[in-house]
Amino acid sequence: MSNANHGRTGLVLLACCVGQLLVVLDGTIMNVALPSIESALKFDANSLQWVINAYLIPTAGLLLLAGRMADLFSRRGFFLAGIALFTVASLAGGFAQDATQLIIARAFQGVGVALMSPATLTVLGTTFTEPAQRAKAFGLWGAAGGSGGAIGVLAGGVVTDWLSWRWVLLINVPVGIALFIVAAISITPTAKHVGPRKLDILGAVSVTIGIAALVFAIAQGEREGWGSPVSLISFAVAVVGIGVFLFDQAKLASEPLVPLSVFRNRAIVASNVAMFCVGAAMASTFYFLTLLMQFVLGYSPLTTGLSYLPLSVAIFLGAGMVAPQTSKLGGRFTLISGLVVGVIGLGWLALATDNKATFVADLLGPSLLFGVGVGMVLGTVANLATAALPSSQQGLASGLLTTGQALGGAAGLAVLVAVANATGGETRVPEEMASGYANAFIGTAILLVIAALAAVAMPKVAKSESDDSDESAPKPVAVHI
Repeated sequence: MSNANHGRTGLVLLACCVGQLLVVLDGTIMNVALPSIESALKFDANSLQWVINAYLIPTAGLLLLAGRMADLFSRRGFFLAGIALFTVASLAGGFAQDATQLIIARAFQGVGVALMSPATLTVLGTTFTEPAQRAKAFGLWGAAGGSGGAIGVLAGGVVTDWLSWRWVLLINVPVGIALFIVAAISITPTAKHVGPRKLDILGAVSVTIGIAALVFAIAQGEREGWGSPVSLISFAVAVVGIGVFLFDQAKLASEPLVPLSVFRNRAIVASNVAMFCVGAAMASTFYFLTLLMQFVLGYSPLTTGLSYLPLSVAIFLGAGMVAPQTSKLGGRFTLISGLVVGVIGLGWLALATDNKATFVADLLGPSLLFGVGVGMVLGTVANLATAALPSSQQGLASGLLTTGQALGGAAGLAVLVAVANATGGETRVPEEMASGYANAFIGTAILLVIAALAAVAMPKVAKSESDDSDESAPKPVAVHI
């Protein structure tokens, strides 16, 4: 590889990793700032949740559509459009003067993230095709995404304490501008799409409405009860939307948004089940670890954020192990190994069951193990999932994977919040709260066990069924074990 080409691919990797870091970080950084936002913009108790929901719902609803549209039209264009929209919306949110303006800005941030997130994977998958380079690139992408949640908690505490809640949003602006420039000069346009570029409108509308309604139903059910009218109506809309989508894909669409034949690919099914469970485990672990530190151990927001530093470092260490281990032992072994390490860390974390727990004795070791495991898992599962489909369907693979992660985070957190609350999490008595959180950590460990079982079902060679029909595409990586 020439020095010029090596430098370009390095910038592509940087752009994709920073893009993924922003995507995940912005999902957690706002949580720490919510009390300050509530006071400054006069939110009421019911509307404050929309600072989070307005971001999550369009993100989850549009990921699958955006990933597939990037295949049909322009991966580079969608990546740049997502960065631009996210940056402008962050600027608008940072200067919001009332609750409505902030919620609208957060919704547009979510749309920008939906355009950007699948593109980070599709660009990586089509840029890095040599196995060792690909494993390293996806490992760094996983490290950026995995550490984004932890960094978000730290950054939210520091920025809110030292500056203002507005800078939680405004800090995205210079980063977004720099990212746009790097992406524009380094990512080359993909070859012209071969075949028809007809968009399945019915499929696009129905799947977007269905997934968005499902995320909203989960969020409302967690807060207002699963039997509340709003939750039940939202679940009904989700069922109808997803049902129409599946019928359209199977019977009506001449060019389906998601050809259902991809689900005959065992690597695709196993990867998406694993990512759903990992997404649920990550969202729940960050949430309950933060509550444990603040409500049981009495940490300040800043101290809580600083306590996440070892976890962030461990994620990068785990990601660094991916490339050499994948080359020697295979992607499936790397994935299972990371999940087992994560299960051990979460089981250990569940033992921190009283307010006498200390960071060094009770939280540091579990944080390091969980971080190493997450670092090993995220990039590996993304590598295996995208390697299982040809170049022309990289956006589809990425959209499925990121949608599964988003749905897993929403559903897993809702279920485990209910488990924690039913066993002491709502009492505000530290010992009882710790007991509820311990049960939640056990639940997250079980999720990773399920992910490991899915990984065991991964075929020995993750390979596209369509290799022979896509001669112009870079061949997917064969991952042996």
